[in-house]
Amino acid sequence: METNNFNYIPSQEVTSSMSKTFVASVFSWMFAALAITSVVAYYFSHNLQLLSLLVNPEVGGLTPLGYIVTFSPIGFVLAMSLGFNKLSYPVILFLFLLYSAVTGASLSFIFLIYTSGSIYGTFAAAAGMFGLMAIVGYTTSTDLTKFGSILMMAVVGLVIAMIINWFIGSEGFDYLISFVGVLIFVGLTAYDVQKLKRIGAGVEFGNQTTSKLMILGALNLYLDFINMFLFLLRLFGSRK
Repeated sequence: METNNFNYIPSQEVTSSMSKTFVASVFSWMFAALAITSVVAYYFSHNLQLLSLLVNPEVGGLTPLGYIVTFSPIGFVLAMSLGFNKLSYPVILFLFLLYSAVTGASLSFIFLIYTSGSIYGTFAAAAGMFGLMAIVGYTTSTDLTKFGSILMMAVVGLVIAMIINWFIGSEGFDYLISFVGVLIFVGLTAYDVQKLKRIGAGVEFGNQTTSKLMILGALNLYLDFINMFLFLLRLFGSRK
């Protein structure tokens, strides 16, 4: 008897297993990127020679390389997102890992502003919140799709508010922005995990497209965590 593979519909157990495998791979790459970022940030912040390449100690401002390191992560994100179809998997993976290292160098500045204890404590708090919302996103039966567009519009509004406050310098407005920022990225964490779970149920393992989707998924979760951490640090971090 012949089997028509085109009419094959995976069972619920198979799709569930596929989702778990896909999401687990995404989280593995995300954790690898966070590890690179953490090591680079710590190493730069505790090495005056490296830090002097980014910050001019005489004027307290950024060097030309410091500005490049600060703003280049945006370029990496755009390159990976917009170049998804054109770039090969090894190139996207390389860009992702390089991006995590450059982000680590840019985050070394927080050690100049906040105490080490508050940084580590906030990181642990962000990890707990992220983990909780990831579980919620993976296990909830509520469809979070409708919240995705709302949250993305909220991110745009958040960026505009941050630009405005950069000019007016209001501490109260900055506190409000940070509080709203935490809420937005808490919601995005649950939304992104649920989205990745659904993507994983329909992918075909062993091809470049699926591998690239894993990296882009890891990038989304990485951004959720980093932004959640930074907004929490602005709210509760102890300044030197």
